[in-house]
Amino acid sequence: MTSLDTRLRAAHPCFWHNPDYYPSAPVNDAVGIRQAAERLTRFAPCIRALFPGTGDGIIESPLSRADNFARALENYWGMPVTGTLWLKRDNELPISGSIKARGGIHEVLKYAEDLALSAGLLHQEQDYRCLLDEKVRALFARHTLAVGSTGNLGLSIGTMAAHLGFQVDVHMSADARQWKKDRLRQLGVRVHEYEDDYSRAVAEGRRLAEQDPDCHFVDDEHSLDLFTGYGVAGRRLKAQLDAKGIIPSAEHPLIVYLPCGVGGGPGGVAYGLKQELGPHVHCFFVEPVQSPCVLLGMMTGKGAELTVEEYGLNNRTAADGLAVGRPSALVCRLMQPILAGAMTVEDQQLFRLLTLLQDSEGIKAEPSAMAGAGGMHQLLQQTEWQQLATQAHHLLWLTGGSMVPTEEHRAYYRKGQA
Repeated sequence: MTSLDTRLRAAHPCFWHNPDYYPSAPVNDAVGIRQAAERLTRFAPCIRALFPGTGDGIIESPLSRADNFARALENYWGMPVTGTLWLKRDNELPISGSIKARGGIHEVLKYAEDLALSAGLLHQEQDYRCLLDEKVRALFARHTLAVGSTGNLGLSIGTMAAHLGFQVDVHMSADARQWKKDRLRQLGVRVHEYEDDYSRAVAEGRRLAEQDPDCHFVDDEHSLDLFTGYGVAGRRLKAQLDAKGIIPSAEHPLIVYLPCGVGGGPGGVAYGLKQELGPHVHCFFVEPVQSPCVLLGMMTGKGAELTVEEYGLNNRTAADGLAVGRPSALVCRLMQPILAGAMTVEDQQLFRLLTLLQDSEGIKAEPSAMAGAGGMHQLLQQTEWQQLATQAHHLLWLTGGSMVPTEEHRAYYRKGQA
């Protein structure tokens, strides 16, 4: 048994380098990221009308440098944080406050568009605010969107679908936060709760949806519509980097740390980034020590055939969005040549990092969003990456947190202080 295998089974923090990683691997747009970007642009007037807080109706988050957080990490870790540190603040994404606002909302919009086009109530050259007309809403009300979720995807799907007039069923695993369930119910969403983990919620949601011909199941394990919605982030990040004068190169690469659950969100982002930035962006997934489903799936070559429980792990973590025991087969396949590697982090580190971020930058994140910072700590200790990391731009993807209720975030913060 290898040292890595032993550490994984013992739920100790690990670093895995993907032996199939090929930085120059060609990444084409066969999956449809360009079409997803165009669809989101068409929907912008409709989104602006439904959610005035989005401004121009484009769902996007800021990119900011984090020198204060870098210094706080140096003090905490007792080691230099080399290169420059950046935050992609998907914790502040409009509508649902997490990275799931990208893929989840895109899939809802695509389903709505397809229905309206098929019914002759829309053509693509129209102002998409026509989708708010009573005739169109009556059409949507006859259809249901369903999803299985640990929390944030259900919140994104439920919020957008309910505002468009759909019926919505969200099947939530035991670890989903109560405030997310409460918010969905306030929107009229039917929330189904399970004592088991994410995989059971997905399986039951899929089974029930198959019995209703007017129900569309958003399948986090297999959906290209989710994947391409996340992938749009790569196109938009390139523009944000350009605006700051950052051009990733061999001497100054971009190293991206992505919190990972089933793999769809980080997989889509990584695919989009490689498509836009090529060999000079290196993407890593970061998972909880008890839930490293994508790392295990890719390391063993078994993909979705292996669960973390089969590795002796319990799939329990405070990072609710990352509590997934079986990875997406689609993501394991697509990531094989383009994912640089993966790391695991302990829960207690997530809380400490959350507190440091709040104190140093005044930014509110949830525990799962801090996995990337824990992954960076792992990478900086790897001999084969240290030289490259010295002049790199390090980008932590903050996947959620701005909508966490104040009292709940205070509890996270106090736990981090302790």
